[in-house]
Amino acid sequence: MNYHVEVPAKVEKYILSLPIKIALQITERINLLAENPRPTNSIKLEGQEAYRIKSGNYRVIYEIDDKAKIVYVLSVPDRKDAYKKR
Repeated sequence: MNYHVEVPAKVEKYILSLPIKIALQITERINLLAENPRPTNSIKLEGQEAYRIKSGNYRVIYEIDDKAKIVYVLSVPDRKDAYKKR
């Protein structure tokens, strides 16, 4: 069963502000999470319920609600900013 992927307006706006090639690449990676929210290249973040996948120099940070079959995209930071303490 496929998952529903939710991308907040703030994250969507950020993705659309990126160069088109990068935005399309990130969007494609996010859409693939609907079919498999835990692809082999995903990593569960330490001390969090979130996962991350790489998309070029960007990281897609997301959480999964298996009961509701929803993937929540939390952020799409550049890799240099992805692992700073929040």
